Amino acid sequence: MKKLPYKEGDVFAVPLRNHKYSVGLIARMAPMGKILLGYFFGSIYEEIPKFDDLPKLHPSNAIKVLRFGDLSLLNGDWLILGKIPDWNKKAWPMPKFQRVDLLTGKVREIKYKDDDPSVVLEEVVSQNSNYCLERDALLGSGAVEITLTKETAISI
Repeated sequence: MKKLPYKEGDVFAVPLRNHKYSVGLIARMAPMGKILLGYFFGSIYEEIPKFDDLPKLHPSNAIKVLRFGDLSLLNGDWLILGKIPDWNKKAWPMPKFQRVDLLTGKVREIKYKDDDPSVVLEEVVSQNSNYCLERDALLGSGAVEITLTKETAISI
């Protein structure tokens, strides 16, 4: 098996659709890679930032927590900047997500296995939409770039 070019605790640059950059952090990965959970931040950079120039990253500063595929990390489109010193994944929790069935209106809270963002542990039907939960989805790298471009434009 080929060694993956990333690991939990790695910080990486995400090119945005406006020719700027944002950063993300790999908080979880499936055992064989492919599906990751990342925290993404709202700071915008004109060029790929240097790891030492980044502010201290903290989960509470993330603008998005998303499940995503690893293709852009594998092919080098998203550059690994460095690793969080003394990485502790317990400080970066696996959140719950939400699915809403548009036909029935049923809302499901989705919980993934803490050490594998590809495995659903639990689906709980809820009466109300919990708007503070992120929508349950698995995004490709292009969708992550578009989402962050929109989110960072809003947060400016």
